[in-house]
Amino acid sequence: MPHINLLPWREAARQERQRQFAVVAVGAAVLAALAIVFVHLQFSGMIETQNGRNQFLEAQIKEVDKQIAEIKTLKDDKKALLARMEVIQKLQRSRPEVVHLFEEISKATPKGVFLLNTVRNGNKLNIEGVADSNDSVSAFMRQLNASPWLNNPRLTVIESNKSGYKDASWFKLDVEQVEYVEPEQQQAQVSKGKPS
Repeated sequence: MPHINLLPWREAARQERQRQFAVVAVGAAVLAALAIVFVHLQFSGMIETQNGRNQFLEAQIKEVDKQIAEIKTLKDDKKALLARMEVIQKLQRSRPEVVHLFEEISKATPKGVFLLNTVRNGNKLNIEGVADSNDSVSAFMRQLNASPWLNNPRLTVIESNKSGYKDASWFKLDVEQVEYVEPEQQQAQVSKGKPS
């Protein structure tokens, strides 16, 4: 039987398989490298897009923070203006009070009582005067208490023959001023408070 040498053919087939394996390996490596580069570029693009969004959002947040700060200052300004308006309205309402107050004091002052000094401190009045008798001081206090503008008179000092007032009583008293509401305004307030 003749011997056939198949070795060169096997060697050639093995080399061909190695060459094909190397080509496939290189191709797979190139494809893997391309896939990695593609994925890297995709992620880099996504990161850049997200960074752009983040910067946009940060800029918008800064703008909104500025607007919030402006709103806070506007609210503070509004509160200050409302407080000023309230003070002005209170002063406007109290303008005629002084006139009414002095009118009530003059109405309440009986004959024989002379007022020397009147000091207003908030809603309290300190009145200093001279009376021809203690009864006149008592009458003055009763009439002050009967006034719709004044309330709770308290005698703090009464002295006879002080500083040259012969046969007279020098006195000091405190009286509280009441926030007087006109009868028409009272009726309007009562009618507003009634349920319909």
